[in-house]
Amino acid sequence: MNYLQYTFPAAPDLQEILVALLGDLPFDTFEEGSENLMAFVPMPADVAALSAEVQAIVEPLGWGFRSGIPYQNWNVIWESNFQPITVGDFCGVRADFHAPMEGVQHEIIINPKMAFGTGHHETTHMVMQLMADLDFREKRVFDFGCGTGILAILAAKLGAVAIDAVDIEPPSFENTLENAKINGVSDAVHALLGDLSVVEGSGYDIILANINRGVILDAFPTLHQKLKQGGILLISGILKTDRDLVLAEALQHGFSPVQTLEKGNWLAVRLH
Repeated sequence: MNYLQYTFPAAPDLQEILVALLGDLPFDTFEEGSENLMAFVPMPADVAALSAEVQAIVEPLGWGFRSGIPYQNWNVIWESNFQPITVGDFCGVRADFHAPMEGVQHEIIINPKMAFGTGHHETTHMVMQLMADLDFREKRVFDFGCGTGILAILAAKLGAVAIDAVDIEPPSFENTLENAKINGVSDAVHALLGDLSVVEGSGYDIILANINRGVILDAFPTLHQKLKQGGILLISGILKTDRDLVLAEALQHGFSPVQTLEKGNWLAVRLH
């Protein structure tokens, strides 16, 4: 698959904000650097139209970008930059070309390709932290916006018996299938391609939603419907500046915040 690369000159503390602003566009992956943010998207049919959408977002804020350039060898980028990470002694995440990890309760192998979710980003890291406090044994789980499948895989390793993992992007769907197989949890992880409408299940014990503010706000009514009475919803992909807005919407749709975590500019919330 051919990809288009956009480069945004921005300091590291601004890159997280930029990722959130671009979250509704069809970018598969963001690569943060010391001076630039790189964004990758499957080659669109209309490059000019996408560039116009990007410009409409960044120009009013005084940000620029370098026009998209064709990029094909994504593997070279992630293999050269991907480093194993740990979430305390709870969980470790590595690629298949790294040595097995020691000193962690659970090890996840992720080959991200063009999908989001390696544990490096603050949002994924915080959801994994919140998951450490939950009992997943014999639970039914829904991973909304699964990316690489990392959260669904962790849920399976924690004892969940059935996990529906959905993503609207074909590379994420394919990557979830691949990573579930690598981690030996294919029987528990059921990957779906599409939006919420393709998910027929309901009565989930736990729902994981690490996406972005806009998608989460729109999905609150459906997520509440799909969550069983007394179930738990973990959300992230939310900037700290959007805390009040998101929590107000959550309350309006029947959720109650129980715990919040902050990391960098990002927020993660446990809701009941």
